[in-house]
Amino acid sequence: MTNAWAFAGKSPSLDAEELVTLVDETSFCLSSRTGDVRAGTPQGLFYLDTRLLSRLELQVNGAPLEPLSVAALTPFAATFAARARSDADGLDSPLLVLRRRYVGRGLREDVEVRNYGREPITVDVQLRYGVDFAELFAVKEGRVHTTAPPVHKVHDHAVEFQHGEGAAHRRVRISAEHAEIVDDRCASWQVRVPAHGSWSSCVQITVRVGDGDVEPRHRCGGQVDDTMPTLRLAEWQRSVPILDTDWVAMSEAFDRSLADVGSLRLFDPGRVGRPVVAAGAPWYMTIFGRDSLLTAYESLLAGTDLAVGVLQVLAELQGSRVDANTEEQPGRILHEIRYGSSSSIDLAAGHVYYGTADATPLFVMLLGECLHWGVPYTELEPLLPHADRALDWMENYGDRDGDGFVEYERLNHVGLPNQGWKDSWDGIPFADGRLPDPPIALCEVQGYAYAAYLARAELAAFAGDDATRKRCRERAAELKRRFNDAFWLPDLGYYAIALDGQKRPVDGLASNMGHCLWTGVIDEQHAAQVAARLLSPDLFSGWGIRTLASSMASYNPGSYHCGSVWPHDNALCAQGLMRYGFVDEARRVIGGMLAAAAAHRGRLPELFSGLDRSDVGTPVSYPTSCSPQAWSAAAPLLMLRTLLRLDPDVAAGRVWLDPVVPPTVRELTVDRIPLAESRLCITVSNGHLDVQGAPPGVGIVRSTRSLTY
Repeated sequence: MTNAWAFAGKSPSLDAEELVTLVDETSFCLSSRTGDVRAGTPQGLFYLDTRLLSRLELQVNGAPLEPLSVAALTPFAATFAARARSDADGLDSPLLVLRRRYVGRGLREDVEVRNYGREPITVDVQLRYGVDFAELFAVKEGRVHTTAPPVHKVHDHAVEFQHGEGAAHRRVRISAEHAEIVDDRCASWQVRVPAHGSWSSCVQITVRVGDGDVEPRHRCGGQVDDTMPTLRLAEWQRSVPILDTDWVAMSEAFDRSLADVGSLRLFDPGRVGRPVVAAGAPWYMTIFGRDSLLTAYESLLAGTDLAVGVLQVLAELQGSRVDANTEEQPGRILHEIRYGSSSSIDLAAGHVYYGTADATPLFVMLLGECLHWGVPYTELEPLLPHADRALDWMENYGDRDGDGFVEYERLNHVGLPNQGWKDSWDGIPFADGRLPDPPIALCEVQGYAYAAYLARAELAAFAGDDATRKRCRERAAELKRRFNDAFWLPDLGYYAIALDGQKRPVDGLASNMGHCLWTGVIDEQHAAQVAARLLSPDLFSGWGIRTLASSMASYNPGSYHCGSVWPHDNALCAQGLMRYGFVDEARRVIGGMLAAAAAHRGRLPELFSGLDRSDVGTPVSYPTSCSPQAWSAAAPLLMLRTLLRLDPDVAAGRVWLDPVVPPTVRELTVDRIPLAESRLCITVSNGHLDVQGAPPGVGIVRSTRSLTY
């Protein structure tokens, strides 16, 4: 098995402003703004974690194209406009080139050359390509080594490349319509384009996996409007809420959020109609336990289908045995799936790695939240045995020494050394920069466990299972007491990021404790100090809360987890601040995030630098950051829900709602919020609240929900 999660090498840089990413489920294409996939870069056409095309460069008259513009029509399609060199007299070339690209289980590209000159022009068109079948993380991390070229054969205006045998067999076929020459390096045409006329051709890239041809989403000559990605995108757009507001930054981020979450959905061919969500493009177009669960939670404002789909798929893949190689344990929820040499296109057919401490309690948390949002109990009931197995894992395999805390220590030398969301090797430091010895108990994981017990108690109460309800509430209360005793650092005024293997508090000042506000595990007497710390100058950059404070020895604003800013982290911290009543602090975090989104044309990347806002007037990008990335894409949805203080409990017949949008926002309407079988419409107009469409029998409570729910 390829241990993608264990590599800690240096990644090549990708300029997000110059890179064009097109994605459809487990297919994606990275190219320049001319549409070229440039050889020797991390660009390419990828499918099931394998790079198919490592080069796709279009030249006219022996010269590369001059980029003009890119129109990203959908997440999976774009039109590249460029100018080609001409031998005609005059300064401006009359030759315009349009490349209409469609990605989905392969690639279709319609190439058109237009001549706006007064005379016919003869042009030589060449499409140069390369196929290397490189593994995804070898590309991302700059570890692709030159090897013997793949076996190829040419016939009928097409060339086929083959690699591997059996289940690992891959075949790529490149066909070029009307090409005069097709070989293993390029397809070429010599054409005469009439004055004020055009010439066009279609290039098709298809793939074979194992023994089966993969049906492409888009075929030459077919109607793009009738393809499955187009129909699914239209259905998503019809189903999600609509925001109408004079708050431009929120409106832009909200619309981008819905578009990106929709583009990152995956649909398993073996489970028709059930969506899950990939972690992010371009590098993580696969199922991740933690990422998928948190993204589904953040996206509940847009509906519960994604949450239910994520829960069902993760339940099917829940650990059932002890396997040190994959770190599987009974009841454990997976960390990630990688496809590698799998010969199946089913989402669950890849290699599964289980090395995570937090996905298992998050699974139970999300299940309880689905009950709040009105998912019928009949849909949730089949998942209850999986929730109970998850709690069993927390109490046995997760709690290695019986002290009531969930800890982790990798089971093999290539697994992840850190198994929370900050899973880089140096992501959990002491204040002086030392790294703790395992097993490690993270503060936020104890919060997730606390919330998981409360969620299971609510599910039990709904079903009339008083014994389970009582047991889970007692476990939650005991965990909260022990957590506040063990993790609170009275001399420093904040919570330890973790306990090390000797139960010593790891005293790094970090954002993790904001997640503990989110789950409610923090004692109210300490909440004000936590809020003040999160918004202190050494943690809050002006754009957001840093992962690690600038006063810590390991602080590096350009690192992955030791001083960078992560939008999903901030969204959860903001909801935690709001839960404990720190309205101004929550609005300050959300304001910083929306300003960062505005600097990225509404899209929040996976992470960005922790440099102070006063140092640089724009968020500084992180190389190889995913964009779109699922839990960052969904963050604006959660931030809007936080500002609405929207907290439904359909099972209890109540929806708590008490908006605290900024006073500068005069009009804000969120329509078509899915809740049970109804659609909620919330309007805040000059400080006045109006609510329409509540489900039958559900009352609107104009206040915040109790902290201890």
